[in-house]
Order: sequence, then structure tokens, then C-alpha cells
Amino acid sequence: MSSSTSGRGLQPNALSTFDTVVMAVAGSAPAYSLAATTTVLVGSAGLAGPAALLYCAIPMLGIVLAFGRLGRIDVHAGAAYSWVGRTLHPFLGFLSGWALVVAATLFMVAGSLPAGQMTLGLFDAGLAHDTALATLTGAGWFLLMLAVVLGGARLSARAQLIVSGVELMILLGFSAGALIRVGDGDGAVPFDWSWLGFSHFDGVPGFAAGTLIAAFYYWGWDVTSNLSEETRDGRRTAGLAALVGVGVVFALFVAFTVATDALLTGDEIAHGRTNVLALLGERIWPGAGGRLMVLAAVLSTIATLETTLIQVTRSLFAMGRDRTMPGALGAVHRRWNTPWVAIVVVGAVALLLFVASNALGSVQDIMADALSAIGLQTTLYYGLAGLAAVVAYRGTLTESVGSFLLGGVWPLLGSLFMFCAFGLSLTRLSAAAVAIGIGSLLAGIAPMLWYWRRGSPYYRPARLDATRSFEAGAGGPNSPAPHSSYVAAGHPTDF
Repeated sequence: MSSSTSGRGLQPNALSTFDTVVMAVAGSAPAYSLAATTTVLVGSAGLAGPAALLYCAIPMLGIVLAFGRLGRIDVHAGAAYSWVGRTLHPFLGFLSGWALVVAATLFMVAGSLPAGQMTLGLFDAGLAHDTALATLTGAGWFLLMLAVVLGGARLSARAQLIVSGVELMILLGFSAGALIRVGDGDGAVPFDWSWLGFSHFDGVPGFAAGTLIAAFYYWGWDVTSNLSEETRDGRRTAGLAALVGVGVVFALFVAFTVATDALLTGDEIAHGRTNVLALLGERIWPGAGGRLMVLAAVLSTIATLETTLIQVTRSLFAMGRDRTMPGALGAVHRRWNTPWVAIVVVGAVALLLFVASNALGSVQDIMADALSAIGLQTTLYYGLAGLAAVVAYRGTLTESVGSFLLGGVWPLLGSLFMFCAFGLSLTRLSAAAVAIGIGSLLAGIAPMLWYWRRGSPYYRPARLDATRSFEAGAGGPNSPAPHSSYVAAGHPTDF
């Protein structure tokens, strides 16, 4: 295998705006999120499920705005890892990057298992309950996506266009059919606009529980920021693609949750578990509908496995390049321009977890603890990134009402929401889930302190300030995208 030294960078201009939008949609995994989480959402919020998705989307958009604004002044494959480190503190920045790495690694196991389960279910429903066989099938999908990601950003985009394209066509067709049936009153419960209001929440605790669950639906759109070094005009494109992607998945989430409330009974939803999407498909199109919706969920899971691999490997690449993790992780393959060492390491760790997962119980038990732990990791780094955007743009917030609202108030609202979600999770999750989430986060302190003591330049950053960046021309549409956060401080961009 021909590989580079760590001085070689990722391939610039490999992705177009359209490619990046597709990545943003795939990262949020609309069909997978609906299949895996709808039962939990309805069980917690009841008919207020659509409202929970709506009111969670508002602060989430604040985080999307924060990522877009930070990406304008610092194009970096590590995204929040760089931004938080340069605005709040390098230790918090490293923990942001570590949180993403941990969350993505856990998801690759939690996501691959249902991919295997649903794939087997397409052929024989009995096979879907065999944890060992589901693990083996899921590992096969994971290895296929690993090979695609290793092949480069362009190959990843082409594969994503096919997989997500078919998934979205199925979802759009069924969402149209569902809304027509809901509009005709052909369901278990007539639609009511109050489902988008506050009246169906069980008080403040019910609202908090519903929006906390809804937050998981949206996670993944920020893959666009991790791909910014490989995207044309990455300073602008990453943020725009994330905004469009979240808008698309929000519309799909609300449409299908409304359809679930209207077309399925409470007992059907409660006993549907991960098959609730199949039940809905069968209700919309008796006969083939259920299998098509399962196919959409399989494709969605495969698609988000790819984007998750991209996120974790680009984050590890950035850490290796900055010498906050072993420098070999920053090596880039000469032919494919991908961080091949990081990809191999992630693949090996994930396969070990696949093997270990067979000793942890059923597929549902494995998913429950892993997905709960992911919520702790993602709300932490999203919250820190939202706060970082306010700090980075603090000198420009009073220039206009738009700057104050879009650059200050909204990202800050998103940040506070994420921190509240993190705190509520600690009180609501099982002891096992909290132990996985917090324990894996604390494990990052060891490499952080080790490389800090070794003098990594990451811990001596040039502070990120939007005012100085724009004055220096860094925010201009034609300005080059640096590899590293340390150019202004006189540190080399390659190590």
C-alpha cells in the first residue's frame, strides 16, 4: 500500500455544494432515525411528538448557524475540536473532538447492528432476532462503507448519492401518500394542529423529555464541517449545506411523525419497536409498503455509517496532524487522499466492539445503552461549539440586529439547550448509559494531558476572532482554506 507522510493534506475541491447537501441529509439518517426512535418519542411525548421535533429544531438551528459562522473563519477537518480550542480553551476543544470520536465509534456499533437486523428481516423475520448473525451482517455493511471512505471523498459522494437518493425517493413518496391519507381523515386519530403546540405535553418534564429525545433525530448534519477542507469554497458551502440538510430532514421527520400519530394506534406504535416505520408503510401501501420502508431504513443506516466514518476519521486526522493524538493518524494516502491510518484504526476498534457486543445481550439492549451514551457526547460538543461562535463573533454582534440575533442570541440559545439536555440526560439515563457516556469522555483526559506535556502546538493556539479574521481577509469568498488553526501563530501547517 502506497501511503504518504503526515505532511500531505486532504484533497481540496473534491465535493460540490450538492454533494455536501446530500452528506448533511445522510448524516441525520432520516429513515433510520424514524425507525429507531419514533416509538420512544411517541411513548414520551404522545401526540406532541411533532411539536417536540419542531421545538428541538429551533435551538438546533442555532447550532447550525454557529457551525456555519465558525467555518467561515476557520476551515478545519476537526471542526468543533479546532473552534472550541481557539475560543474557549484547548482542553475543552480537545474534549469536543474526543466526544465526537467516542459518539461516532459507539454509533458505528449501534448503527451496524440494526442494519444487519433489518437486512436479515427483508428475507426472513426469524433471522432478524439472531444477535450473532445480525452482528456479522452489520459488520459486513460496515466494512463495505469503510472501503468506500478509504477510496476518497469523491467515491464517498457518489456512493452516498445512490444510497441516499433511493432512500429519499422512498421517503418522499410515502410522506406524500401519508399526508394525503391524513388529510382525508383516513386514520386512527384525526389530525389536529394542536399537535404542533404545547397542549399535549405533560407539563415541563414532558416537554423536556420529548425535546431531549428529538435531539437525537438531528445529529449528524455537521459532517459538512468535517469535510470543509475537501469542499469547494468550504468556508461558505459547509454551513449552507448543513442548513439545507437540516431543513430537509426536519420536514421529513414532522411529516412521518404526524402520519404515525394519525394512522397508527397507540398499541401498534408501542409494539412496533424498530418496525414502526414498516407498520406505517404497510398502512399507506398494503402489500409492498412495509418492505419498501424497511429497505429505506437499511439504506439510511448504511448512508449514515458512511458519514459517521467520515466524521470520526477526519477528526482523528486533524488530531494527528495537530499532534494531540499519535502523528500517524495524520497520514494521508498518496493515491486516494484519505487519512488511511485513521480509517484503519477506526475499522479495527469497531470490529473489536462488534465481537464484544455479542456478550452484551440482545440487539435492542446494545442499542439502548449505546444510543443513550451518544446523546451525552453530542450535546456536549454541540453546546461548546454554540458558545464558541458567540465568543468568536463577540466583536461584531452589535453591528446590526441580524448579527445580534443570528450570531449571538440564536447560537447562545442553542448552546444553553444542549447543556440543559446534557444535564437532564444525567438524571434520566440508566446507570450503564451514564457510565458509558461519562467514562468514555473522561478517558480522553489521558491523551489530552500526555500531548499537552509533550508540547503540541494545539495548546498554544492563535485565538479565533471574527473581527481580526475578516480584517485580514480570512473570511473572503476567494481566500484559501488553511489546513490548521495555527498558521497565524507561526506554527507549521503540517507536522
